Amino acid sequence: MSSFEQLHPEYEVYDWNRKSQFLDFAFTTKHAKFGLEIDGFQSHIKDMDRERHSYSLNRDNFLTGIGWKMLHFSFDDIQKRPDVCQMLLQLALAPYLIRSRITLLPTLPASEREVLRLAWSLGRPIRPSDVKTALQINFRTARNRLQALSTKGLKEPLPTGNGVRQYKLTDQATLQLFHIAP
Repeated sequence: MSSFEQLHPEYEVYDWNRKSQFLDFAFTTKHAKFGLEIDGFQSHIKDMDRERHSYSLNRDNFLTGIGWKMLHFSFDDIQKRPDVCQMLLQLALAPYLIRSRITLLPTLPASEREVLRLAWSLGRPIRPSDVKTALQINFRTARNRLQALSTKGLKEPLPTGNGVRQYKLTDQATLQLFHIAP
């Protein structure tokens, strides 16, 4: 089962005047609501007058104020740089998807689940010093947690000439975090 069953195209919302508006996409989880907008240069920038520009900003601010998390992608990026859009979308959604799917990793101690969440939110290989700083624990404990996740196949050590200094999430960890059947 994919986590994107809660993705809704052309999702109707109302502004402060009860005026009907449509988000390009809405993604809703138990813990958050995301508005996903794909903005073309012509319609959202070039042909926009000051009043429409102000309304657009106020609409986003209103939706943010009532609990929506708004994400904007340029049409050009969707077409030419989808990998950037995917990375930014995953970075924004991951903490909420992980929170709503926490039961997928019931055998992991909470301290290790927290390291997985941190690794995903960083969007790059994680180092023991990252874990130490973010979780306010000592370096040895941080390294032990990363090694334990590596032993369980959820982190992959990235060796350098001086041993292992970084770990990356494995595909297995990503699948479990996002509740996608392998």
